[in-house]
Amino acid sequence: MDVSYHDEEILGKAYDNRLMKRLLTYLKPYRRLVLLSVAILLLSSLTQLAGPYLTKVAIDKYITAGDSKGLLRIIFLFMGVIALGFSLEYIRVYLMEYIGQKAMYDMRMEIFSHVQELNLTFFDKNPVGRILTRITFDVNVLNEMFTSGVVAIFGDIFILIGIVVVMLLLKWQLALIVFSVIPFLVIATAVFRKKVRQSYRDVRTATARINAYTQEHITGISVVQSFTVEQKAYSGFEKINKNLMNARLRSVFYYAVFFPVVELIGAFSLVLIIGYGGSKVIAGTLTLGALVAFIQYADRFYRPIRDLSEKYNILQSAMASSERIFKLLDTKSDIINPENPIPLNKVQGKIEFKDLYFEYEKGNPVLYDINLKIQPGEKIAIVGVTGSGKTTLINLLCRFYEYKRGEILIDGVSLKKIREKDLRKNIALVLQDVFMFAGDIKRNIRLDSKEISLERIKQAAFEVGADKFIDKLDGGLDFQLKERGLNLSVGQRQIIAFARALVFDPAILILDEATSSVDTETEILIQKALKKLLAGRTSIIIAHRLSTIKGVDRIVVMHKGKIREIGTHDELLQKQGIYSRLYQLQYKDQEVTIVDG
Repeated sequence: MDVSYHDEEILGKAYDNRLMKRLLTYLKPYRRLVLLSVAILLLSSLTQLAGPYLTKVAIDKYITAGDSKGLLRIIFLFMGVIALGFSLEYIRVYLMEYIGQKAMYDMRMEIFSHVQELNLTFFDKNPVGRILTRITFDVNVLNEMFTSGVVAIFGDIFILIGIVVVMLLLKWQLALIVFSVIPFLVIATAVFRKKVRQSYRDVRTATARINAYTQEHITGISVVQSFTVEQKAYSGFEKINKNLMNARLRSVFYYAVFFPVVELIGAFSLVLIIGYGGSKVIAGTLTLGALVAFIQYADRFYRPIRDLSEKYNILQSAMASSERIFKLLDTKSDIINPENPIPLNKVQGKIEFKDLYFEYEKGNPVLYDINLKIQPGEKIAIVGVTGSGKTTLINLLCRFYEYKRGEILIDGVSLKKIREKDLRKNIALVLQDVFMFAGDIKRNIRLDSKEISLERIKQAAFEVGADKFIDKLDGGLDFQLKERGLNLSVGQRQIIAFARALVFDPAILILDEATSSVDTETEILIQKALKKLLAGRTSIIIAHRLSTIKGVDRIVVMHKGKIREIGTHDELLQKQGIYSRLYQLQYKDQEVTIVDG
């Protein structure tokens, strides 16, 4: 399988000002909470700076002087500082998690809303798994940046500055000893960043490949098993899985080396502090409390540096994820609604195709020279071999794709002058592969439209004959469907789709008849439901049943992207043309079945 993983390999900069500005707009509604969180973070940082200084005071002022009462006071003060720091940190973490979750909620809603507005061209080019990754994984990465990244970086920098200032005030010579190891830290961090950057790319790409491979082979499990290629599929998975494992192990190795190196540098600096500082204590030019405080500050000096290395990875991941998310959000639909749309009021159902031309790929037309007039209330059957353009024609009528040449008119109004939603409110599309959503039958008929009452649902179900089997189900209309409605038969799902179309009462009905064979009883039920559904409305049917073809007003025969023949069943048979050959190949056996029945 040749799959492009370009999007997954995007790393981005560790900081991109353009992307960050756009990301921060999601925090704008919660800016007061963000400011409060930053203020609390600064106060929390002060409590961390206070600890070593209180230790110095306790040693120099009270322990060496033997003042137990003063020592007790400083201990209580120290405990108070610790309790305050704990409380502030708890509030800060909760606030940032709350802000992060709210911002991610807004972002997920925006992505989902945007994706629903895109036309089918986008979904033809982008697999579902990639879109799901944007809404789930990439959004979660940004949540980590908001909660543990941006604001926490301010805290680390503030603590670093505070420690540097305090150390310089305590003993600037000792401070210089601590700072002397910074070049080694810079070198170690630069190497770590370079290695981890490549490691992150490898892990991300390997993860995308294993997801794609797993999804493909589970979806096609029936093919894998029927051709007994399980072992080959297993071998392919093993290879991809091993690549992912090795990529992750490389990442772990770099972390396992970097953090001990930082600890080693810190330990070396500590040895120098104790050596130099201890000599100053012996000489009487430095107090013991100051030396102990300095050792504590030096240890805390390296913590933010280690944390900042972690934050680098969080920021890098966030920049890459945000670039992918914004690329999706910036994708425009090929179909643009008119600035001044013409409203569709009381649609009669007259449809006209004029010199219509369409191609999915440039230079490869799938429809051309399509000219057809359909009168209000007329029933049209479209027939033709696979690939003749039948489905494309109805997709263009529903404006799932944008046509570049020719025109389609509804009641004399061009589709390009009508809003998509206004158009589709007047069209009901029933596909041969009926899709059922998770939930009960009631929800699948009204599709969460609150204006459709329970009585209307019951009436629609009754009119298409769906009540005959729904009443036998546990809970009736409240019967819970499994994924894609697989606990119903093919025929039952189709009849529910008829009820769904009927309850919305469209002026135009488009039906792509199911090719699946059903039992005689269900077939009779479907034909009765179909008669009810087609009554009084303009209907276009991609027909596969002879009984349906015979019941329409006209038959349109398509071949290689063009309309070749138009007429009734008998007229077209007499022509001895394409339809006659189709009849001999596809429909004649059904004629025998109908007669026998």
